[in-house]
Amino acid sequence: MTILITEFMDEAAVEDMKAKVETQYLPDLADRQGDIPGMMAGVQALIVRNRTQVTPELLAAAPDLKVVGRLGVGLDNINLPACAEKGVEVIPATGANTISVAEYVVTNALILMRNAYQAKHSMLKGGWPRMACSGREVGGKTLGLIGFGGIARETARLAKGLGMSVCATDPLLPADDPAWEGVERLELDALLAKSDVVSLHVPLLDATRHMINAGTLAQMKPSAVLVNAARGGVVEEDALVAAMKAGQLAGAALDCFETEPLTEAAGEKFRGCENLILTPHIAGVTEESNTRVSTMIANLVLDRLGET
Repeated sequence: MTILITEFMDEAAVEDMKAKVETQYLPDLADRQGDIPGMMAGVQALIVRNRTQVTPELLAAAPDLKVVGRLGVGLDNINLPACAEKGVEVIPATGANTISVAEYVVTNALILMRNAYQAKHSMLKGGWPRMACSGREVGGKTLGLIGFGGIARETARLAKGLGMSVCATDPLLPADDPAWEGVERLELDALLAKSDVVSLHVPLLDATRHMINAGTLAQMKPSAVLVNAARGGVVEEDALVAAMKAGQLAGAALDCFETEPLTEAAGEKFRGCENLILTPHIAGVTEESNTRVSTMIANLVLDRLGET
């Protein structure tokens, strides 16, 4: 076997690889992480999403591995130093899911600002909570982007089309970068205080873990809403729940969690939070983006193996 795929992928892309090289497609294998090292003998390319943990132990069991293809852009599940040490190239699908994530952020901002998400439950019981869920427009409001890479910039473009002002913070992006045109560059504290919608666009690193915590949440407007389609560990979930239940935050949408998949026990803390949207890490996964991501990674992996 030359290529092992451990998570879901577009079937057409899988078939294209199978036609050119021996490929095993096991989209549920990430649920059996302990089985993966025993399957790595002879594998030259491993294709994963965010659940498969590419650890030093897995790499030690993969003497023939040349490349890891990531069906997405986050790399916190892949031990990059260990891959570099073994000469294993890591290829993310940069840019292929940008539109889907940006649309997710803007869609959830609209829903949260209207505060109508839970109206269905009251209405099915005979209620008519018209005033309670009339909400607010996003036009004229401020979107704050924490991190200003490609996805955040597309989110800014969509938000401007809705009449929003946009500010962002990104210490790694030089102040003279052309990307800042039309976007106010702020430090994190100022961004949190000014924004009506805050959206996270940072990787999970030591420096970003729990960057949204009790202290930073207290800096936000009580009328503000938070969208996290980045990485779960960036938000301290207990602090978020406490802020929402205390009325310090008007709403939140979480697409990623500190523990994934979210279990019933882990999700219990979110009960009682009003205007809260929870989705199973799907911001970057639409029919269209799955096709783009899968096709990109299939082609890049085949190219690296000399099979194009």
